[in-house]
Amino acid sequence: MKRVILALGGNALGDNLHEQMIAVRSAAKAISDLIEDDLEVVVTHGNGPQVGMINLAMETAARVDDSLFFIPMSVCVALSQGYIGYDIQNALREELMTRGINKPVATIITQTLVSANDPAFNDPSKPIGTFYSEEEASEMTNRGYEMKEDAGRGWRRVVASPRPIGIIESDTIRALLEAGQVPVAVGGGGIPVKEIEGGRLKGTSAVVDKDFASAKLAEILDADMLVILTAVEKVALNFGKPDQEFLSEISVEEAERYIAEGHFAPGSMLPKVQAALSFVKSGKGRKALITMLEKARDGLAGKTGTVISS
Repeated sequence: MKRVILALGGNALGDNLHEQMIAVRSAAKAISDLIEDDLEVVVTHGNGPQVGMINLAMETAARVDDSLFFIPMSVCVALSQGYIGYDIQNALREELMTRGINKPVATIITQTLVSANDPAFNDPSKPIGTFYSEEEASEMTNRGYEMKEDAGRGWRRVVASPRPIGIIESDTIRALLEAGQVPVAVGGGGIPVKEIEGGRLKGTSAVVDKDFASAKLAEILDADMLVILTAVEKVALNFGKPDQEFLSEISVEEAERYIAEGHFAPGSMLPKVQAALSFVKSGKGRKALITMLEKARDGLAGKTGTVISS
């Protein structure tokens, strides 16, 4: 049975609670198609709007009531994993039931191991939460938060975005797979943790890119394919320009050349291609597919999408 890590993009979850409940039902149909095709599937997902919403709510409450504390980013990620996973697992369970497929679905609150020496910690740059005045930002700095001015719009809290080096619950995820179940894991890239003395884990103020975390999980689980779902059917060169060219299948060498030539936007397609490359290069015979959710089944059948292979 082919093992697939399916990384849902933000468009599969919506921007708020109501949109999310609608969006996950559509996602559940696409995921169930793959399970119906006898694929072994692990579902991963982002949490951009959701973790921002949680962080904003906690910040707002703390600003109104001095007895409340700002909640660490690691806890915000954990909260987002719980409620997003809750919606995904229920929608997927219901869809599978309607198709007569008896497959339990379970969300794993997942921790992602990062290195304390990752250079990203030297220059936190990922903005989260609301805007602050300079005076408020100064107060936040005194509380130990990293703050940066955001293009004249005010000050925002920023955190690091380190690369994942391990997935703490990978053995649990593997056990669920081998028991014929469907795990929902590494939500939002996983809760970022550092290893401290005695093998203990400590949450850190950071966010991990969910595609890189999905690639690391795929590597650890020895998956056959990493599928990164996004808003476009195929990766393109010269995207949005008159000479735009869609790519169907590219090698590692070609992908690296296109990156060097600057074809992929840093905040958009670039990290997806880089994450796909990291998985493909991690072992012999591994492939990655980048396409949109609605085309996942056709992509795995070789009919569409962009496939990166060695």
